[in-house]
Amino acid sequence: MHCDKPVLGLAFMEAKTKEKAILAWSGGKDSAMALYEIERTGNYEISALLTTLTEGYDRISIHGVRRVLLEQQAASLGIFLEKVFIPINSSNEIYETRMNEKMTEYAGKGITSVIYGDIFLEDLRKYREENLSKMNLNGVFPLWMNNTRKQAERFVGLGFKAVVTCVDSWAVNKKFAGREYDGQFLKDLHSNIDPCGENGEFHTFVHDGPVFRKTVNFKTGETTLREGRFYYCDLLP
Repeated sequence: MHCDKPVLGLAFMEAKTKEKAILAWSGGKDSAMALYEIERTGNYEISALLTTLTEGYDRISIHGVRRVLLEQQAASLGIFLEKVFIPINSSNEIYETRMNEKMTEYAGKGITSVIYGDIFLEDLRKYREENLSKMNLNGVFPLWMNNTRKQAERFVGLGFKAVVTCVDSWAVNKKFAGREYDGQFLKDLHSNIDPCGENGEFHTFVHDGPVFRKTVNFKTGETTLREGRFYYCDLLP
C-alpha cells in the first residue's frame, strides 16, 4: 500500500518564524518601495512604522505633511504608527536621543531590525548602522544600490501614486512642488537631478499603490517658502 510521506522541508518553511522589524517611515516613495520589497520577500513582520514629526508644526519632519494624513496613510497600510516628536530646529543630539529611546523600547519587545529606504548614501547608512549597533539592532536596506532611474520608473509602473510635497529650489524649480510624481515628472526633471531625490532635492507623499488598502484623499493647498530655499506644498485632508 502506498503511503505519502509529509514533505518535511515544506513544513519547515511554513513554520519558519518571520524576523520582527520596524520600518523607518517618512510617508514618501522610498519608504513605500522599501515596504513593498520587504512584503514581497516575506522574511519580516513589520510591527510598526516609525515616523518623526515636528512639534508645533504637527507635520512629518522635512516632508511637511500633516499628521492627520500620515495617520490615514498608516490606517490604509494596516500597520501601527509610532510617532516620535522632535522640537522645531531640533539638534541632532535631541533627535538621536528620542529616536534611540523609542528603538530601545522596541528592541525590548523582540524587534531585531530597522528597515530603511536609503539607496546609495554611504555616510548615512554608516551612521544608521553604527547607531543601531548600540541597541543591538540590525539595519535592513532593501533598495540599496538600486539604479535610481529604474527604481523611479518601477515605482510608477507598479501603480504607486505620490505627490511632491517639498522641493529644494537650489536644485529643483519651485513649480515642481505639488506635482504628481509620475512619468511626466521624471521626463521634466533635469538630467543632473537624481530621479529619486536621494540627495534631498525633493520629497514626496504616497497616497495610493499596491501596499495600500484604499487611496488617501487630499487636496493641494498653498505653497510656502521656508529657510529661503525650500518650497512646501500643503496637502489638505
